[in-house]
Amino acid sequence: MSRRRRAVRRVLERALDVQIIPAGTVALVFEWEHLRRFFAHFAVDCVFDVGANTGQYASMLRERVGYRGQIISYEPVPEAAATLRAAAAADRAWAVEELALDVAEGEARLSVFTVDQFSSLHTLSAVAHRYQSHVQLARQVSVRTATLAAELARYQALLGFTRPYLKLDTQGHDLRVAAGAGARLTDFVGLQSELAIQPLYEDAPDFEEALRFYRQRGFELSALVPNNLGHFPRLLEIDCIMFRA
Repeated sequence: MSRRRRAVRRVLERALDVQIIPAGTVALVFEWEHLRRFFAHFAVDCVFDVGANTGQYASMLRERVGYRGQIISYEPVPEAAATLRAAAAADRAWAVEELALDVAEGEARLSVFTVDQFSSLHTLSAVAHRYQSHVQLARQVSVRTATLAAELARYQALLGFTRPYLKLDTQGHDLRVAAGAGARLTDFVGLQSELAIQPLYEDAPDFEEALRFYRQRGFELSALVPNNLGHFPRLLEIDCIMFRA
């Protein structure tokens, strides 16, 4: 949706006291409403948006959830990061890092695909190759990596937040990002992570392993929400929203 159409939609929504739902996105309304209630209940004051792409999730938080607190977005694909910085430029509470998060600080090779939302530090599985037009390799780039523990400490010192929320969408890499937080993972009051029903990456955990990982670290399920409406009727992935028990 263009910036002008979004502005018109916001004016109409305020004037009529309604939400205008774009065609084909009705299933997403549950996520918006659940996050609105979740953020209020747990007094979320900072969102770590890891795997931000061009800012879709952060924009959803602003436009649909009504969240006005700090957002820190991480995106390693250079072109996507540039678009992300442009999207965040007018928002003083939205910071952007052109960086990949991992279990250790250093460098890694990132595969960038024709549809950059599939770009990953992992090898594609046979399931992913069903979507040939989306997963043609465009190039590989070297990216910087840092740990979530270090980034959390750095930004907490800068901003002083106390109740952060973690969103992960890193194409098969979510558990490695979470592992990079170490014991500080439980500093987050909640998290949202992509669960693979049919793994798109060779060495990525499936949904059962991922849920077990988060539960062992003290998180409980709050909701499961769809995130791949474009692949109907197959369910490839789903997001879990969890809270620190």
